[in-house]
Amino acid sequence: MNLKNFFEFNFDSLKIFLNQDLNIEEKKVLMRSKQIWQSVYKKGSFQINSLTTFPLELRSKLNNLISLEIPKIEKKQTSEDGTIKWLIKLFDKNEVECVYIPEKTRATLCISSQVGCTLNCRFCHTGTQRLVKNLSFAEIINQVMIAKEQLNDWGEQKKITNIVLMGMGEPFYNYENVRIAVGILKDKEGLNYGPKKITISTAGIANKIPEAAREIGTYLALSLHAPTDDIREMIMPINKKFKIKDLIEQCKYYSSV
Repeated sequence: MNLKNFFEFNFDSLKIFLNQDLNIEEKKVLMRSKQIWQSVYKKGSFQINSLTTFPLELRSKLNNLISLEIPKIEKKQTSEDGTIKWLIKLFDKNEVECVYIPEKTRATLCISSQVGCTLNCRFCHTGTQRLVKNLSFAEIINQVMIAKEQLNDWGEQKKITNIVLMGMGEPFYNYENVRIAVGILKDKEGLNYGPKKITISTAGIANKIPEAAREIGTYLALSLHAPTDDIREMIMPINKKFKIKDLIEQCKYYSSV
């Protein structure tokens, strides 16, 4: 029997799963969902048997239905300044990168939203690769969990203080998975990153910026790279579709929400 992977649930779908598949009664579903959610996201539990807030009988049932497995690290590179880059092999054998960047007063984790990219920005290596796929929200969150596990970052004082979606891919071309992943990142019962600790970087998908302002609500970073449309179009072909004027208008809206 194929096990369901825990990281493919958001909190609402986890409650439904525990109620319908594990037959936990309605009045206890919220409590049990919080227990497993907190154990995984706050304490870094990656084994069902380590969910000690669950009775043994429930753990045994859960073991037959669900997996807490995360993808494996294919390659790790560490710089002299403490920066760490992980190449992660996903369950489908595709690979993505995430990077831990420590500074004096904070430490940032840069994560990816796609395997490859369609935008062909001249300054970006990922733009030389074809788009293979959008990452699921589980694959986005797994990058954070892998980094936290590597750094043993399960204390009250976070070692990874900031998350930026500035890795491989254009986040707004994978909008729905990014939206759900950010919701998991912000969940106070779990990873508990404030909206000002998360930044989404876009090459300028102007028509998604208002939606992100209303539904995601993190910091927004815009890759501008040029002061005029003519120059920007040479560097970033996406500017042929979304002009600088449009971007400025939508960014003004974003900052006003």
